Amino acid sequence: MHFNGYKRPDGKVGIRNKILILPTCSCSSETAAQIARNIEGAISFVNQNGCAQTDEDLQITRDVLIGFAANPNVFGTVVVGNGCESIIPSVLVKQIQAVTNKPIDHVTIQEDGGTIGAMEKGTHMARQMAEEASRLKAEPFDMSHLTLATECGGSDSTSGLTANPVVGVCSDLMVENGGTVILSETTEFIGAEHILARRARDEKVKDRIYEIIERYENHLRNVGGNLRDGNPTPGNKAGGLSTIEEKSLGCIHKGGHTIINEVVDYGAIPSEKGLVIMDTPGYDVASLTGMAAGGAQLAVFTTGRGTPVGNPIMPVIKLTGNKGTYDRMTCNIDMDVSTIFSGEKSTEDWGKELFEEVLRVADGKKVKAELLGINDIGISRLCNYV
Repeated sequence: MHFNGYKRPDGKVGIRNKILILPTCSCSSETAAQIARNIEGAISFVNQNGCAQTDEDLQITRDVLIGFAANPNVFGTVVVGNGCESIIPSVLVKQIQAVTNKPIDHVTIQEDGGTIGAMEKGTHMARQMAEEASRLKAEPFDMSHLTLATECGGSDSTSGLTANPVVGVCSDLMVENGGTVILSETTEFIGAEHILARRARDEKVKDRIYEIIERYENHLRNVGGNLRDGNPTPGNKAGGLSTIEEKSLGCIHKGGHTIINEVVDYGAIPSEKGLVIMDTPGYDVASLTGMAAGGAQLAVFTTGRGTPVGNPIMPVIKLTGNKGTYDRMTCNIDMDVSTIFSGEKSTEDWGKELFEEVLRVADGKKVKAELLGINDIGISRLCNYV
């Protein structure tokens, strides 16, 4: 099995060839967006963090920004800062250069002539990178270079019966062919953690599965919250889910049946191949953000109720087992697997079809979120702003 990708100087392989205009904070986000709008193939996003955060939250934000720049889908990065924020642009550049040798430069609004000066300078930098990126040709690579993120959101009673098991078949095929799959959403392991723990490669991985769940529950208790207060969500309940355990038992299907080789923190790059777990929130946008920072080149996302979510760093393939949802949101959802209920096509058949779709998207086919230009980012955090 092969896909056509772009070889990076750090040895990784991207399936897209993007120029990242990376805002260090909210104050520089609109300037970054205006630079991106000037250059074909450039991307940016609103970064609500990067300033007025606790040290622990700043580190999470910093890790995500570094991970975005290091993601294989990014050819090069222009960092856009304001100049007085906690994440200092010139320092962030050095931290990114410590993990990847891809092209990078930066502008600072306070030092480079305000918004107009920063836009002119940043646009010039991005244009040069775009010219270099356009000269790259895609080459064939084996599946060991591909990392697939998995996500479910807006779940209903069809998700755990159809779409999530379809992703599980696809995940097993990814692992069988040498690829890496990330299973996310720690809050949706609760009640099913013992099943995941039995699949751990060793005691260390097993202990980490229980640890991330306990840490999450304790964190919410420390701020007077309870995970069960908001989960299942009102939308989940309206879709037929009654308990968090029921939701979790459906969620973990996405990881298939292979051994779990590693558990990594939010936004961290896995060091192992095969199936790995990332400690993310159940909040879909923040979870996908963490996996993109962790190096995933594309994602599969199941939804019963429907969602338009996309991501600027990686394409997101969305599928549903609810025919009504697909009919109402055909512009957003890429695959309708509801024929599992009628018996026209089995879970295994759809899993193989999804695996083939993953290869097509890796080869350059655009998903519906890309065609609509939907690019959502939400960086996880622990505390209120200071």
